[in-house]
Amino acid sequence: MTILQLKYIIAIDEECSMRRAADRLYVSQPGLSSAVRDLESELGIQIFERVHNGVVTTPAGASFIAYARSAVEQFEKVEEKYLNAGNHKPTFSVSMQHYTIAVNAFIDTVKEFDLKEYQFYIRETQTSEVIEDVKTLKSEVGVIALSDFNKNTFKKIFADASLEFHELFTRNTYLYLSSHHPLADREVISLDELEDYPCMVFDQGDNTSFYYREEALATYDYKKIISTNERATSIELMLGLNGYAVGAAMLGDSLNSSEIKAIKLKEEENLTFGYIVRKGTQLSEMAQVFVNKLQG
Repeated sequence: MTILQLKYIIAIDEECSMRRAADRLYVSQPGLSSAVRDLESELGIQIFERVHNGVVTTPAGASFIAYARSAVEQFEKVEEKYLNAGNHKPTFSVSMQHYTIAVNAFIDTVKEFDLKEYQFYIRETQTSEVIEDVKTLKSEVGVIALSDFNKNTFKKIFADASLEFHELFTRNTYLYLSSHHPLADREVISLDELEDYPCMVFDQGDNTSFYYREEALATYDYKKIISTNERATSIELMLGLNGYAVGAAMLGDSLNSSEIKAIKLKEEENLTFGYIVRKGTQLSEMAQVFVNKLQG
């Protein structure tokens, strides 16, 4: 198995055609077909099924190509860093759940280094993707929060993925809601009092298990739920629908935060904030600064 073969099958998967993939790769179609057959024989699986108008990827092939993409991405990063060092821009990548503190820490880190050139990445995404990004070194650091409910489960998930979780701090549960909400003048609110209002949660894609929810009190029987994938959207829905979200009173300076209040929630569950890294890796200087900024 070679990197070139992996690049070949990725191109075929994207083009759904041997001919178009061969044209794109500037190779002969017979040579491309031969490379694919050799790889399929080596792996003992069928990657593509030939059809009258091209090829389709088999389920086994799709699973393998997902790993192939990750391998090619990492190979290209190594090439960029070590083989093209003369043209290399400093890089740094972070993946995170939807927490403003992580965005603010990233901003402060970029400002502190004040580089003339760089290529940085910040991915605010689903819990499972934060884990996968750090596992595959797509990101050097992942920022994640664990609840009392899912903490032990995620310790096993991290161990299986060769990841280390470093605890930063723990916060108790609060509600985010509009400053114009009918209950906004309360000092403490219970979830039962909010059953007529929609609760905002962040969509976790195919991972529908309560364990992957980044909010506290994931197993509570909310009567009305709206799933979103962006903080800005969630805030606009809270403002427009008198909705609410369960958090940890760390809204920060995010969009429209002046119109959102954090109020103590009667039901309690701790959220433990921390970061994950690949086991045995040493943080870069920029990653260490970022972690320090998270700690405040």
